[in-house]
Amino acid sequence: MDKKLKQYLVKSFVILLLIHLGYFLYGFYKFEGIGNIDIYTEFYRFKFYDDVSISQFFVTGLFLLFFLIFLLKNHSRQNYSFGNLLKIGVLLLLVSFLSFSFFVSYSFGLNAKMRSELSEAKFNKDKTLLNVLNPFLYNYTSYSSEKLFNPLNILYPKPYPVIEVVDSTLISDQNYITESTYYSIDTLKILTSDLDKVSTATSSVLDNIGFGKKELLERIIKKNVIKDSTEIIYKGQEVNPRYDGDICIFLENKSLYKPIHDIAIEKQQYDAAVKRYKLIYKYKQDSLLSNFRQLDTMLKKYRIETYIVPKDLVKDVEYFKNHNNELLNEIRNNFDRKALEEKMTTLERLFYEPNYLHSSIITIFFGVVTGAWLIGFLIYILFNFKRKTA
Repeated sequence: MDKKLKQYLVKSFVILLLIHLGYFLYGFYKFEGIGNIDIYTEFYRFKFYDDVSISQFFVTGLFLLFFLIFLLKNHSRQNYSFGNLLKIGVLLLLVSFLSFSFFVSYSFGLNAKMRSELSEAKFNKDKTLLNVLNPFLYNYTSYSSEKLFNPLNILYPKPYPVIEVVDSTLISDQNYITESTYYSIDTLKILTSDLDKVSTATSSVLDNIGFGKKELLERIIKKNVIKDSTEIIYKGQEVNPRYDGDICIFLENKSLYKPIHDIAIEKQQYDAAVKRYKLIYKYKQDSLLSNFRQLDTMLKKYRIETYIVPKDLVKDVEYFKNHNNELLNEIRNNFDRKALEEKMTTLERLFYEPNYLHSSIITIFFGVVTGAWLIGFLIYILFNFKRKTA
């Protein structure tokens, strides 16, 4: 490959990169804001009828036309070996790809503007707030769901979480009375050799937890052997969540509204439960009020229709906290739940599954790139061969 051809290809790549930069900046400034994102939002996929597609059609056509003309006119007289022709072919394939992919840079521009408006750190902060406040955000009919709200979902304070033991008593044909008893889930770690025998040492360890070896064996939930020790997870003290003054219905849900990436779900659930408990029972009401105000601001940022009045919502939480045995049949937390769910789902996809080449156009795109390259390369070889033999 001679020096002039190399210089020509370098200049061509510079021009292509400048055009890509132009499309990137166009996408950056064309982004309409996170408030306008909805479930149908996706990065650009060449729609054949708008300004990006039409402009790319003409820009790509003109560039490839003049590129091929100057290539054939000024750089097709060399007697290249097969190896050099192969290198030229690879470079022409790259030219073809860059010439047809301006819309991809446009999508990168959209993504960059989205992330400048809503960074991943800010997005995670919003998700953290939603995860902490999630039990306050359900429709009031959901609070009667034993699947969503039950003592097994309580993660904090100690001695929670708990395990449920259900006793059934037959009172007549086909009729049972069931009674649930809850026990704390505790952990004991002792030497395996001590567990396998009754010894003074073992007895002293078991005395500290309030029952003997036989009772411990009956209470074991799970055993994990770690080298020469055994970790025993067992049913500890009996707990009565329904009569616990530090427990209310809002603690009986551990669901995350939207998990944060790369952090263990269990850790997120526990951290949210701790903060939620402190907001309800440890901190002054101003802290909970501040969190609901942040929620209200966040909903407005995402343009979610909301009727939440933070002060009223705090009053409702306080009321049902102090009336735990009363059916929760009203809570003033109305907002467009469907719109928020769609917004958060779409943002998750745009952040972590950006999909710059939509599946519906991948085959067409690579087919056009390959076809244009093959035609151009064959024409170049043909002209090169004719001029050699002329």
